[in-house]
Parts: sequence; structure tokens; C-alpha cells
Amino acid sequence: MGPDTVAVDLQTPGSFTAAPGQFVKLVFEIDGETMGRFYTISSPSTTDSFELTIGFDPEAGGAVTHRLQSLSEGDVLSFEGPFGQSTYDGEKRVLVLAGGPGIGPAVAIADVALAAGADVTVVYQTTAPVHQQRLDALEAAGATVWVDDAPLAAGVEAVDADATDAQVFVFGFADLVAEATAISGIDAATAKIENFG
Repeated sequence: MGPDTVAVDLQTPGSFTAAPGQFVKLVFEIDGETMGRFYTISSPSTTDSFELTIGFDPEAGGAVTHRLQSLSEGDVLSFEGPFGQSTYDGEKRVLVLAGGPGIGPAVAIADVALAAGADVTVVYQTTAPVHQQRLDALEAAGATVWVDDAPLAAGVEAVDADATDAQVFVFGFADLVAEATAISGIDAATAKIENFG
């Protein structure tokens, strides 16, 4: 999907339902130890299958990273969830701010909101874009998309987004969340925020 990033498609178990913006905990038994990692759903639907976008740090990969990199079609994974409340609920205007692994749920929220007829803007702070094809498809379908490594506030200004009149979603690490909630017009109390730590 981009530098050091893959998308993993999982067949949906019969009892599982989730919405874009929610996340699951993959659980692994490695060398007799149970290990879990959280990943946010990056597909607009979980009806038959669902996608997780997973970034890897090639310099610091641990046991879970190595297990994920060795997956083959047909392998079975255990997971818990879904967790999280940052889902699209029919809002008419949506502003999605994302950075790092937050682009996975960002494109999922944008996909489902655009399909529902919402006015959608995605501001994605990065030096190495992930999910470029999906971003291009969103833009071609009528969404406003800004991708740059400049501050988020510059992106919001560049696309002339009115944060006071939109449901704001924020997906990223703590520093990006702090940057996003400092933008004029964004209310941290009403924004739907997923902080990756």
C-alpha cells in the first residue's frame, strides 16, 4: 500500500460485525507467549471480508511483525473486538485528519461517508503516502483530498475546510492528535479521535 506498509484481507467470521473507524486486536501465540496488537479496519465494509492496513518498521521489527510478514493466503488469525467509537453516523459534512497509520481508517471513513452522499474532505500529513490509489479514487469521486508533510492547519486552510460545520475525525499518533485539536474551529469534545499512542 506504500513504503513498509501492507494491507491484510481477512475473511469475516459469521458472528463478526464492525464499522469503519473501529479496530481489532490480533492475538498471536509466539514461543509460548500470548501477544496482541491493535489494528484499525481500513475497508468500508466487513460483510464478507475486511482489511487491516499494517505498517512495519523494518529496523525495529519484533516477533509480531515477523509473524505478520510471514502470512500466506489461508492462514488463520485470532482476534478480539471490535473496539472504538470513531465511526461514521450519517453526518452530512466530514473532515478527516490523518497521519501515519491513521490513513487506513481515514480512507475507510471517507469511502463510507462519500457513498452516503456526504461532503468529504481528507487532510493527510505524510512524507510517504500510503493508499494513494484509494485517495485518488476518493478525489475522482468528489472528495477533497490534501496530501503533504506541512502542518495539518496548513492543509485545512489550503482546502478551505470549515471545521466548525463538519464532523471531524482524527486518526494518528499523540503528536498529530495534539496538532489537530489545536486547529481553530476543531472541538476536541465533539471530534471523533483515535489516538494510536
